Amino acid sequence: MRPVFPWLPLWLVAAIPGQGSSQDLQDEQRYGVSPPASSGTSVPFWVRLTPELVAVPPGDSVWLNCSHSCPLPATSSLRTQLRQGQVLQGPGWASYQLLEVRAWRSSVDCLVTCAGQTREATARINAYKPPRSVILEPPVLVGRRYTLRCHVTHVFPVGFLAVTLRRDGRVIYFESLERFQGLDLANVTLTHVIRAGPHDLWQPLTCHARLSLDGLVIRSSSAPVVLSFLGWSRTSVALASTSVVAMVGILLGVGAAFLCKYLALGPGA
Repeated sequence: MRPVFPWLPLWLVAAIPGQGSSQDLQDEQRYGVSPPASSGTSVPFWVRLTPELVAVPPGDSVWLNCSHSCPLPATSSLRTQLRQGQVLQGPGWASYQLLEVRAWRSSVDCLVTCAGQTREATARINAYKPPRSVILEPPVLVGRRYTLRCHVTHVFPVGFLAVTLRRDGRVIYFESLERFQGLDLANVTLTHVIRAGPHDLWQPLTCHARLSLDGLVIRSSSAPVVLSFLGWSRTSVALASTSVVAMVGILLGVGAAFLCKYLALGPGA
């Protein structure tokens, strides 16, 4: 009679449960499926929060929709520092209203609990306002210096704004406003004084505003102006007028004296 013991190792191997195929593990990782709890009551499910990235003018409200695939009764909630408004709910989804978004960047998390397991999804809200206008005033000459004023209106956030002055395409002044941390729309005025010679006259001047927001760059420019004598201040114009009048008076006086001398000598002299 043959012994039956050689079959025992094979029977023991078959009785030990495996951990699943590698393909099953890859599918769970790909779709973000929650691992089962020790009690075995959990079910795989996903959570989405849309839109994942939204931009609004500062002070506006926005709606975010949180959806999930839990086949059982589930609970959802929103985690954010923003003020919440209305909530609309249905099977597998909930919409949340967020009020008066003023911070330039806010993070929002939606948490869904299904059969004792909690998963979450994240969205980001950016609040910004491109400049309504960029205006470069005509230069004003005082003495030998020109005063330039550039106005950037209704822009947010000011702390991410940089203003550049260019003369004939070349940068003559640059200023970053990162020190400003206000949470409201603002008007920015940049004043800069330059010394210009005759070779600088009639060259175009422009003002450029750049709003840099984590990879999103918004550029705005002013219409060009030129350096000319038309930009003189009233004081400079008065001084120039006095100089011109004095010069004309001198020329007239010299001309009159020469004419009198010519007449005194006579045509036959």
